[in-house]
Amino acid sequence: MTLAPAPLEQSASSEQAARAEWWRDAVVYQVYPRSFADSDGDGMGDLPGVTARLPYLRDLGVDALWLSPFYTSPQNDAGYDVADYTDVDPRFGTLADADALIEQAHALGLKVIVDLVPNHSSSDHVLFQQALAAAPGSPERDMYVFREGRGEHGELPPNNWTSIFHGPAWTRVTEADGTPGQWYLHIFDTTQPDWNWENPAVHEMFQGVLRFWLDRGADGFRVDVAHGMVKPEGLPDATVNAEGLIDIPEGEVPVYFDNDGVLDIYREWRPIVDSYEGDRMMVLEAWIPEHRLPLYIGREEAHQSFNFGFLQARWGVETMRAAIEKPLALADAVDAPTTWVLSNHDVIRHASRYGFAPDHAFGEGLARDEEPDAALGLARARAATLLMLALPGAAYLYQGEELGLPEVRDIPDELREDPSHHRAGVPGRDGCRVPLPWEQHAPAFGFSATGESWLPQPAEFGPLAADAQSGREGSTLEMYRRALALRSELGLGRPEAGVAFLDGLPAGVLGVRRGEVTVLVNTSEETVALPSALAGAEVLVGSGEHPAPAGELPADTAVWLRTA
Repeated sequence: MTLAPAPLEQSASSEQAARAEWWRDAVVYQVYPRSFADSDGDGMGDLPGVTARLPYLRDLGVDALWLSPFYTSPQNDAGYDVADYTDVDPRFGTLADADALIEQAHALGLKVIVDLVPNHSSSDHVLFQQALAAAPGSPERDMYVFREGRGEHGELPPNNWTSIFHGPAWTRVTEADGTPGQWYLHIFDTTQPDWNWENPAVHEMFQGVLRFWLDRGADGFRVDVAHGMVKPEGLPDATVNAEGLIDIPEGEVPVYFDNDGVLDIYREWRPIVDSYEGDRMMVLEAWIPEHRLPLYIGREEAHQSFNFGFLQARWGVETMRAAIEKPLALADAVDAPTTWVLSNHDVIRHASRYGFAPDHAFGEGLARDEEPDAALGLARARAATLLMLALPGAAYLYQGEELGLPEVRDIPDELREDPSHHRAGVPGRDGCRVPLPWEQHAPAFGFSATGESWLPQPAEFGPLAADAQSGREGSTLEMYRRALALRSELGLGRPEAGVAFLDGLPAGVLGVRRGEVTVLVNTSEETVALPSALAGAEVLVGSGEHPAPAGELPADTAVWLRTA
């Protein structure tokens, strides 16, 4: 068995700087507030509910929490339609509750990252309402992307762009005199008009939003649709295929995303963030071609960008290895850490994704007739998590994945809230947003004392509740706790140990050496014998619910071994 060469080690000065920057190897836990914990019994999670559960996150072993939007919002897109960036929606509490959450998190040694939504606002935002009331060409209209329509009477949209949530990306307004008027751009829902980032006033406004939350103690920002904001000059039509649909080559993005001007925004924001004590940070939600990643991160741009290639990698040695090697090399080139993520509020939970064949074609959410192999999915999800937590860089967890929660398929259509469901009838993202189970035998599984829950929780959540798994050997929760403790103790998130892939392993086994720790993932369908050089190594943690026989690695499991 041979080892591939490890990357060059950092200089002593850069190693010291990396250790001072907590975000380089942090484990961040995403909290989706409306589904985390409900303190007042109305069935909607809130900020006091999050604060009450902060000791759980500390004991889990994470370093920070990222809060999905809790701002004033009509909730047409679960808070990603912001009506006021500097206030808290009454459903979730008050600004005082946000301050208390940040203060308590810091007292427990946890950092707090807040969501920033700069591509669009809610149509309820006061500035959009002022734009609607103002005349074409006015300063109020210039805060958003308003254009005249095409056609003899302006009856056609300004271009052929379509919405991420399906349907046209333009909506025509009725002017004050009752006549059909201009069109406004909304890359997402009609209730989410896009800001006009060609207007300096928009830049100034968001710089103020940054300072508002940094002044209140926020440790960083997760930037939503971070590849959006700046649109191509002239708003040209997108190319279409033979069927008349917008043609997006594989690996590329629509014409309205990933335009170079967005990089200037991060160069504006970086000095603001860096001017605050405590190593504040930005992490980008940028769905961009892989080779573009280094442009978004570095010493002058953002600190991190999500590595979605790892999330999208199908189960198998070659695909998973490529999803590790390529982003590591790209991030290393600009001295930025790689981030690792397997689930979030926008994708099918990985405990369900892995329960399908590798060639399964996923849609938008899981349809009721798409039934994964639950046991297989959970086994592979646990194994993939052990691989992720052993890698250098930052790891992002999505609430409930430490419980092994599956995607919920059977949600009544009338209760679904995802705009893509309402606009196109697809299942949507509600299935990964069902409220968490805390107590197996409590109303709403402990989410709400009254038993209220904004989305119904399936019966299968009961045995997966946090109290049912806590202290139970072999549970998913205890595997996470053990792995997170070891990751911290052994410094696995830091780059010093390098990353070396093992050759000469049985077919279907991925092996990664991280200093004294060797990670093995058996992606095959058979139990394999470990090479003699590893057969006697100390087992630090395994993904199987039961200890594997000495010297063997069962199918669809992973293990951390301590080697000399």
